[in-house]
Amino acid sequence: MIWKRSAVLRFYSVCGLLLQGSQGQFPLTQNVTVVEGGTAILTCRVDQNDNTSLQWSNPAQQTLYFDDKKALRDNRIELVRASWHELSISVSDVSLSDEGQYTCSLFTMPVKTSKAYLTVLGVPEKPQISGFSSPVMEGDLMQLTCKTSGSKPAADIRWFKNDKEIKDVKYLKEEDANRKTFTVSSTLDFRVDRSDDGVAVICRVDHESLNATPQVAMQVLEIHYTPSVKIIPSTPFPQEGQPLILTCESKGKPLPEPVLWTKDGGELPDPDRMVVSGRELNILFLNKTDNGTYRCEATNTIGQSSAEYVLIVHDPNALAGQTGPDHALIGGIVAVVVFVTLCSIFLLGRYLARHKGTYLTNEAKGAEDAPDADTAIINAEGSQVNAEEKKEYFI
Repeated sequence: MIWKRSAVLRFYSVCGLLLQGSQGQFPLTQNVTVVEGGTAILTCRVDQNDNTSLQWSNPAQQTLYFDDKKALRDNRIELVRASWHELSISVSDVSLSDEGQYTCSLFTMPVKTSKAYLTVLGVPEKPQISGFSSPVMEGDLMQLTCKTSGSKPAADIRWFKNDKEIKDVKYLKEEDANRKTFTVSSTLDFRVDRSDDGVAVICRVDHESLNATPQVAMQVLEIHYTPSVKIIPSTPFPQEGQPLILTCESKGKPLPEPVLWTKDGGELPDPDRMVVSGRELNILFLNKTDNGTYRCEATNTIGQSSAEYVLIVHDPNALAGQTGPDHALIGGIVAVVVFVTLCSIFLLGRYLARHKGTYLTNEAKGAEDAPDADTAIINAEGSQVNAEEKKEYFI
């Protein structure tokens, strides 16, 4: 009886020591996110461990590793590190079915566990653009749809035209048959014009599994439109006896070829001097009879358009006179200057003559009634003296 009692006491003593030592032990794990097809590393750490075993189990509670011993036959699961303080395993070629909560167990009394959630990202497939049928006529309404499948969570789709994002689009998200991934689509509606010809419309798929490198699909637009026509002369002042080249600049899709030249609503009157070469009309040795309205007409499968040029042949001599100095204008300016100068001299002369007459009149006061010259002189001198006296008296 004494032996049995001592054995029981020793057992409880050992259990108490184990329980006391395990109270400071606790497994630590972290959630893991991995892209489908990648490799996930599951790590369980224990800061204080007195040789207690560690175990990893999957969401189905199947043991994967017990310490360094592999328990589940899965070639994708490998041991990374096993010690008293850490148990790390790797799961390669991760699939969506691997997602879930994994458990690390520390076999103390009682057993302690820590959870780590494995999130698997579904990579979206390369997007596809549908709805474009070439060619599109100018003014038509175009509807393009961009679609991608297999994303988890649902991917984001953005549209760009001429490197400028288009915001007004429709977005649709649908769950795939596996009930894990999504198929998303976006529809772009706009009315096209000739400026859209050759423009690249881009559908861009953004998703966290793509590591900041989005997937794109591109559609280059082909727009058919009626021609636009403009006539460009080789010189702004056509002169008699000189050649003239009229170029019919036509743009359209399909490209209009050839162009049709007419004069005053009819055929060109002098084919020997008026030669059509491609889009150019060459007129040799201009004369006055070439004056008139020339018309260039361009046509393609969409429609036709035209432009007109009014030709006025100038006399070289008259043109040279117009470009030389205007002698009449210069003569007029000189005449005005001379007239103003003569008027100024005349007015100045009258002003000086008037002031001089006034001076002589003042000098002659008192002498006009004198009987002879001597008396006139004396009276004039007397008048000056009286004037000075009056002046002084006035002061």
